[in-house]
Amino acid sequence: MHPAFSVIFLTTLIGAGQGLFLALYSGEWFVHSRSGLPYSGEFYVRGSALSMGLLIAGLFASFFHLGRPERAWRSAAQWKTSWLSREVIVLPIVIVLVALYGTAHYFASTPDIAPPHIRREGTLWIGGATTAAVLALFLCTGMIYACIRFLQEWATPLTVFNYTLLGSASGFTLATALAQQYAAELTRYYGMWAVVVTLVALAMRTASLIRNTRIRRKSSLQTATGVKHQRITQRSQGLMGGSFNTREFFPGASPTRFQQLMWSFLVLVFPVPILLIIAGLFTEMAGFFAAAFLAQYLGLLAERWFFFAQANHPQNLYYQTMG
Repeated sequence: MHPAFSVIFLTTLIGAGQGLFLALYSGEWFVHSRSGLPYSGEFYVRGSALSMGLLIAGLFASFFHLGRPERAWRSAAQWKTSWLSREVIVLPIVIVLVALYGTAHYFASTPDIAPPHIRREGTLWIGGATTAAVLALFLCTGMIYACIRFLQEWATPLTVFNYTLLGSASGFTLATALAQQYAAELTRYYGMWAVVVTLVALAMRTASLIRNTRIRRKSSLQTATGVKHQRITQRSQGLMGGSFNTREFFPGASPTRFQQLMWSFLVLVFPVPILLIIAGLFTEMAGFFAAAFLAQYLGLLAERWFFFAQANHPQNLYYQTMG
């Protein structure tokens, strides 16, 4: 498939925003269970604002993929059967809930609003509802692709797990950099979990790559053309140039370029941020954490391009060459 950069930015930005919120909420529970740790309302307020910014930026990027943006509201009409419609509905809900979570922490850190235990319990309840919405959004986004059975590279539960884990990994990495600035006591907690989630994401993404190399195709040249002969060779597509079919369903990259992109994201998404996070934990230099997130996000752009490009549409059996 030909990757659309608007969708690449949509999925990576909202994934980082969702992962950042999950990191914030898990960190709040960690502080809640450790009476000796100080509570930093500014950290949660700024983190929520950043999470909202990433989610809104992803939503904005999605409009560039629409032929008629003014009709975007219609994409929610098929919510009973379409995972895309469900994503369109859940994403604004997540944005509103994250805003409420950040607002609750703003008031929780303001003196004389309410007793401390009531303020803190309120943020935990709001955070729990937001976590459920964030996980539902991960499910909707992943299932948009996992439910397409004829694209065998996507039609697997690994697609949903990879979207969830990769988004969470980038979110925890970003939370580590944010904690270094506003909640230093949580830096080691986030750094360790960022490494763990990234390693789990590496295992899951590797499993999907191995699976995709072993796919047994359900379609063949015979089923694509309706010709039963055992030896079929395409001499020409029948057109002097490209067509919609060749533009939208071919990635437009050579096999060598394809492999280079695969190894690029495998290095940038996994070992590089892990090493930078470990270096940051030992040196306590914030620059390492910021560099870890930047490298990981750049790698995720390449990973998402590879994810879309790797899907081999059955129509490609018919349109094999430009001719």
